[in-house]
Parts: sequence; C-alpha cells; structure tokens
Amino acid sequence: MTVSDLLHLSVAERIQLAEDLWDSVAAHPEQVETSEAQLAELEQRLAELDENPEAGESWDVVKTRILDSL
Repeated sequence: MTVSDLLHLSVAERIQLAEDLWDSVAAHPEQVETSEAQLAELEQRLAELDENPEAGESWDVVKTRILDSL
C-alpha cells in the first residue's frame, strides 16, 4: 500500500489506522529513542520538582479545568 492509497481511505479508516499505528508504537516504549535534548529537559523538570514539590497542580485539577472550559 502506498501513501496515496492510504489517503483514499475514509476519514474514519484513517483515524483507525493512526490509532492502530500509535498503539503498535506504545506497545514497545523501550524501542522509542529519546534524544539528548529530551533527556536534558526531563532531568531539568525532575530537578525543579525536587526543589519545589508543591508547585503545579494535580491531574484532577487540570482535567477539571480543561473539561469545564469546553
């Protein structure tokens, strides 16, 4: 199948294909490469969390705010 063939799928079929592809990637997270920049950012964020663990908001608070804004 070519990209052109895929573009002829219905929107619903393309969405399903995208979901299936993502699920296949998520099933093997150890195979996803993390760049040096990503690792540095994660380390910086962890350091900030260690310095101020009360900063930010819980997922429940953020989720409620997002859902209330819809």
